[in-house]
Amino acid sequence: MIYHLLYPLHTTFAAFNVFRYITFRTIYAGLTAFLICFLLGPWMIRRLSMMQVGQYIRDDGPKEHLKKAGTPTMGGVLIIFAVVGSSLLWANLTNRFVWIALLATVGFGVIGFVDDYLMQVKKRSLGLTARQKLFCQVMLALLVGLLAYLVPDFTTKLSIPFFKRLTPDPGWGYIPFAALVIVGASNAVNLTDGLDGLAIGPVIIAAGTYMIFAYVAGHARIAEYLQITPVAGSGEITVYCGALAGAGVGFLWFNAYPAQVFMGDVGSLSMGASLGTVAVITKQEILLVLVGGLFVIEALSVIFQVGYFKMTKGRRIFRMAPLHHHFELKGWPEPKVIVRFWIIAIALALISMSTLKLR
Repeated sequence: MIYHLLYPLHTTFAAFNVFRYITFRTIYAGLTAFLICFLLGPWMIRRLSMMQVGQYIRDDGPKEHLKKAGTPTMGGVLIIFAVVGSSLLWANLTNRFVWIALLATVGFGVIGFVDDYLMQVKKRSLGLTARQKLFCQVMLALLVGLLAYLVPDFTTKLSIPFFKRLTPDPGWGYIPFAALVIVGASNAVNLTDGLDGLAIGPVIIAAGTYMIFAYVAGHARIAEYLQITPVAGSGEITVYCGALAGAGVGFLWFNAYPAQVFMGDVGSLSMGASLGTVAVITKQEILLVLVGGLFVIEALSVIFQVGYFKMTKGRRIFRMAPLHHHFELKGWPEPKVIVRFWIIAIALALISMSTLKLR
């Protein structure tokens, strides 16, 4: 059976007793995912260059970005391969939550891959239409929400940050709610992915944060002490989050300014959906607004810009949306925008973790 990889060895060989510890396997899942990206990265960049899979730059974007045209893209395939490979190696694959998370990662990756592929075929910066992309995302997210709902003992009660006794239960309505969280996270990360390393940095930070939430939710005694919703089996998602963070760090090695490769929609859509799915599984769906606050800010900047533009017939709030372009046009060097946005992401993650005690 496929689940007989590393995890079950602790029941057979005493030397592998450490494999039963989630913390140990999380560390090595992260290291494995990092090494996969780090070692395969140069080869993949060469292959993408040989296949002329290059980035197309929007005509209405910052002019400074025109020099990035032709940089290899679709590097998100490497991230997905690292996350899936490492999870299959180190996680307990009898755990349903692991497979649900992997489904979201691969499924949204396929949507992004098709979108990126069509961009290459059409030789422009647009692939799937907005409606086509959203329809596919919603259908897949509903499936992920349904699968989580069907897991025995999985509760549909919502956890409200800072309020330990406020736990509304939408019942069947939880499935579309979960889909909203996943699709929203997926598109928010996609909108943030506009500068070298800008999106993958906060993804790493968010994955590390949910690594803690997953471990706590899966440990009944700790969950009871902190008065948060326990989720039996969700502790194994800690290993998945470790793989997600490790793959992100490995990819950042090549995506840091000036980027040698971009993740493309195959990477941004799948990474956002992965975070949304983990938030659903750990019962910290609403807290994702804070953990991934940078993504929310970027998405809202687009929504507000478009809405204000239509209402005022041509006026703008920002010089350009998403927000990172606004600061670029104000004269901030790209590395300064990136690092300052990372700092914001770290601060929001720390505030999010404080909610474990501030209840």
